[in-house]
Parts: sequence; C-alpha cells; structure tokens
Amino acid sequence: MFRLWAKVFQDNKLQKDVVISNDDTKLNRTRKVYAAIDTICYEFDLSKPIWLESNIADFKRHDKTRFTQDNFIDTIDFDFLEIHVIEEDD
Repeated sequence: MFRLWAKVFQDNKLQKDVVISNDDTKLNRTRKVYAAIDTICYEFDLSKPIWLESNIADFKRHDKTRFTQDNFIDTIDFDFLEIHVIEEDD
C-alpha cells in the first residue's frame, strides 16, 4: 500500500490534513504521487503545485517536500502545503 500525508500550515499551525492511499500495483511511484496530489488538490480546492528543482531534490532525499506560494499560480491563503510519503509498497 502507498500512503501520502498532506498537511496545510498557516502561522506554524496545522490547519487541515488528509492521508491519501493507493493500492494500484500497476502504477509506479511517480504516478502514485501525482495521483495523490490530484486528490489532495481536489480535497483542499487548490490548483496543482508546480514542482521546482528544490522540491524534487527534497522529495528524493527525504520523501517529503513543501509547496509555498512560489509553487502555485493562484494565490493561496496558507503558508505552505507539505506532502510526506508515510508508507510505500514493498
């Protein structure tokens, strides 16, 4: 099972969070992450964030990254969206 935890922070306080699960064994890790982000954006009513080089490097290194205003075309009403892989397929 693949699970990704998304958290929205404002003023260093957790505002909302959601855990997205994906059992589809046909998808590779990248596609599971993108599918989870699509679901997160739908749940939180957000536009899709743009992956910058710093996000890619953080995600590869730590299995988590933060999306700030720089990652969104639309204005956001929070400080950052953090995603974190909490469980991966064996």
